[in-house]
Amino acid sequence: MSDRDASDHLAQNRAFWGSRAAEWIAPGRRDWARSEPVWGIWGVPESTLGVLPDVAGLDAIELGCGTAYVSAWLARAGARPVGLDPTAAQLATADDLQREFDLRFPLLLATAEAVPLAAGRFDLAISEYGACLWADPLRWVPEAARLLRPDGRLIFLTSSALLTLCMPDEGAAGDRLLRDAFGMHRLTWSDSPGVEFHLSHGDWIRLLGANGFEVEDLIEVRPPADATTRFPHVPLDWARRWPCEEVWKARKRA
Repeated sequence: MSDRDASDHLAQNRAFWGSRAAEWIAPGRRDWARSEPVWGIWGVPESTLGVLPDVAGLDAIELGCGTAYVSAWLARAGARPVGLDPTAAQLATADDLQREFDLRFPLLLATAEAVPLAAGRFDLAISEYGACLWADPLRWVPEAARLLRPDGRLIFLTSSALLTLCMPDEGAAGDRLLRDAFGMHRLTWSDSPGVEFHLSHGDWIRLLGANGFEVEDLIEVRPPADATTRFPHVPLDWARRWPCEEVWKARKRA
């Protein structure tokens, strides 16, 4: 993993996720079909994790929606979601799944770093491994703040800061710190053209506060003892000892 110039990350990530779009059709269909939301790589149920508030009647935007399964969950719970993603192929899958499941909501081809929508339009902005991992937080967090009404909520699930520090360039996380905590921001893997963004907890708190948010909760996700995942970079025994994912909940100050 290495730091590089950030000027090209949007194009890199758009190409990366466009090339992988076919891999996410079956997982997207499976998640669209769920009667209860499940979160993260371990599929922890909403009834266990408590990610969502009561969303009935809320205007919501999913930042980096991919196949838009989170937006589908929100729509079924009574919200009015908009799914936003910069990758046309991912939105094409989302559009196909809308027809398959007979559930419609707007899909917008755009980056979360520059959303072509009016300010103060939404009550909830949410991201699960979307913009919160693949867009620059120095750009998408101010945009989320702009889009939200006073008292609106921002919720995002991403890899934990601790996992980032313990991940080797190749292979699974171990029990040693491998990189510096100070200065985390833009990170790439040697075997992937995608560009990720990670911040320390202190940097997240300062960034959110500087953009008018108050942090209300930080959920450190612990999977059940019998959990499984198709992602090999985190062994279950590791994730049972230390959080590999975290859910941030913040509210825009009135």
